Amino acid sequence: MKKTLIVLFLGSIFLGYSQKKDNKKAVTIKPKTEFVAELLSKMTLEEKLGQLNLPTSGDITTGQANSSNVAKKIQEGKVGGLFNIKSVQKIRDVQQIAVEKSRLKIPLLFGMDVIHGYETTFPIPLGLSCTWDMKLIERSAQIAAQEASADGICWTFSPMVDISRDPRWGRISEGSGEDPYLGSQIAKAMVKGYEQDDLSKKNSILACVKHFALYGAPEAGRDYNTVDMSHIRMYNEYFPPYKAAIDAGAGSVMASFNEVDGIPATGNKWLMTDVLRKQWGFKGFVVTDFTGIPEMIDHGMGDLQTVSALALNAGIDMDMVGEGFTGTLKKSLDEKKVTIEQIDHAVTLILNAKYDLGLFHDPYKYCDEKRAKTEIFTAASRDEARKIAAQSLVLLKNKDQVLPLKKSGTIALIGPLADAKNNMSGTWSVATKGENCISLLAGIQEVAGKSTKVLYAKGSNLDYDETFETNATMFGKTLNRDNRPKEELIAEALKVASQADVIVAALGESAEMSGESSSRTNLEIPQAQKDLLNELLKTGKPVVLVLFDGRPLVIKEENEAVPAILNVWFAGSEAGYAIADVLFGDMNPSGKLTATFPRSVGQVPIHYAAKNTGRPLMNKEGKFEKFRSNYIDERNEPLFPFGYGLSYTNFEYSNVKISSNQMNFGGKVTVSIDVANTGNYDGKETVQLYIRDVVGSVTRPVRELKGFQKIALKKGEKQTVSFEISVEDLKFYNSDLKFVAEPGLFEVFVGGNSDAANKVSFNLVK
Repeated sequence: MKKTLIVLFLGSIFLGYSQKKDNKKAVTIKPKTEFVAELLSKMTLEEKLGQLNLPTSGDITTGQANSSNVAKKIQEGKVGGLFNIKSVQKIRDVQQIAVEKSRLKIPLLFGMDVIHGYETTFPIPLGLSCTWDMKLIERSAQIAAQEASADGICWTFSPMVDISRDPRWGRISEGSGEDPYLGSQIAKAMVKGYEQDDLSKKNSILACVKHFALYGAPEAGRDYNTVDMSHIRMYNEYFPPYKAAIDAGAGSVMASFNEVDGIPATGNKWLMTDVLRKQWGFKGFVVTDFTGIPEMIDHGMGDLQTVSALALNAGIDMDMVGEGFTGTLKKSLDEKKVTIEQIDHAVTLILNAKYDLGLFHDPYKYCDEKRAKTEIFTAASRDEARKIAAQSLVLLKNKDQVLPLKKSGTIALIGPLADAKNNMSGTWSVATKGENCISLLAGIQEVAGKSTKVLYAKGSNLDYDETFETNATMFGKTLNRDNRPKEELIAEALKVASQADVIVAALGESAEMSGESSSRTNLEIPQAQKDLLNELLKTGKPVVLVLFDGRPLVIKEENEAVPAILNVWFAGSEAGYAIADVLFGDMNPSGKLTATFPRSVGQVPIHYAAKNTGRPLMNKEGKFEKFRSNYIDERNEPLFPFGYGLSYTNFEYSNVKISSNQMNFGGKVTVSIDVANTGNYDGKETVQLYIRDVVGSVTRPVRELKGFQKIALKKGEKQTVSFEISVEDLKFYNSDLKFVAEPGLFEVFVGGNSDAANKVSFNLVK
């Protein structure tokens, strides 16, 4: 292969880029601060603004980069990065324009929504969080980074760390649930998995923490809607996962669409500068969400020039798609509405990120075709994805031990989600190849073995409303609607069911019923599927509900009628195998809910760490009491609480102890409890520790998660689990927004979910 050495001189800076794909040579350049400062000094205003510009390229055909609509802008230095372009060859073609044809030869960033895996797809983030296993979660991000970086991507718009207590909001599927402590641990694990503490590695990519801030709390659960909350709630309940991700070293942050204190986040200086940079010390760059700057016009903040200046002044560094920076900042600079120092600061942060990623050393670092051929969707990665997915599934009910299924006899697999491999990856799986995903039907057929007969019928469509189904099966995730009369579909299903020993009903949401812009007011299973399930129950045969969803659903009726319910979320490219592994007992379910399942949509927003009222409900049976904080038509408690999840075995808690009933501010106490596996299977249990600050200067939640350990116990085995509590675990933001711990009584609860009854207490003293 002919080797061409391109020698570029930026003043005294020498950059050598090799085009040879098999033997690229990285070059030695000056230290970052000096290098970036020298490069910045050579840039025109137009080139500076170009670094702040992140357009989308569309899909550029290999070999056609030079004729694409962004090629001219790249050559003129008007683009800092591109997103949603995929494959090594396409990215190399575009990068070549930047580093060979633009004046200053500055490489581009290439970003993509690598949310829960790349081609090897893991469970949706809400499902992944239900593993409660930080090593597995970190590993999933590491594999995603490995694959994405092998395919040319150096920047992911993940993790999404927004806390949400409202399952009407579709993007609850993309986060880690309702709890700030657990969300913080997952945020750290994800950042570490993507960046691996060293962005210069060829298989690490830049993380982008989103959406800053409070995006998961929109009014009415409607996406992009207004968010309004007190600062004390922000700091105690919604900010912690963002800060945890920043502390873990995340290199970039994405602004949210919603407003905060009446000002859209994209233009909110208090949020982007005072909190993010001054209070938390963030040193990376901030990018808008898609068209976040021009959307402030509809918020009522002014015209494009006004909102673009507002964003820069607030602390936004990169404009995704909006083109407000490139189109208006020169005029705003002339009119003294922004300063050149602000522009230079933003450019410096973008160039710093490119330097840290090693792109100035080797702009083709992520363009190794050998890696692209050998490191994506490998058998080893798929095997890990299968095992991780199995641990995300949550067993909600198992009356009379219907599960695990026997690998014999006849199984009737019925439902619109049973043979729907394109839906298995769930929402926000842009790099997934749907044809490679494993459907539940294929998984059961494989895992059950030759001794088991598997019969299949669709039974119903997703919904009776064809328009609704079309809107819920976008992006190639069609369920291939069957236009036969509903009676004919059900009759076919009942005929199949009549031949079986057990019925597995694959029902719930389609992949795109949750996710961005997929808010719902009705959280029940669609009526067409409810009607099918009711007919299957009438057969008198045992029914297992395999529930697909991207959010907590209202399944009160199903819980009363169906003997076994396995909540499977959308478990990724290996979903069919993973679900079958659990159904047949090859894997014992160990998932625990990270978002509360309500009894009724009227209860939402709902979460376990609520505060008491002055008139709490006094009885434990949910009986209505006039002039108490309760509903006339429903109980207060949820259907399934945070932290809940069953196993095929039984775990018994006993002998809870505390090392001392008093702790001073410099000391610690240890809480221990015995956990025994008293059932017939080996299994894993997540032991959870909750604390209640009984009396505070401001009202405190009834319980807060402060620790957890996932342990493995063989049948008959017992283990003592210990938690150490320090004053840091007792701190909160008070009414002055000071992070303090206050002396007084603390109650500690340990168990298998947020309703844990094993209780000890201690006093914090000065």
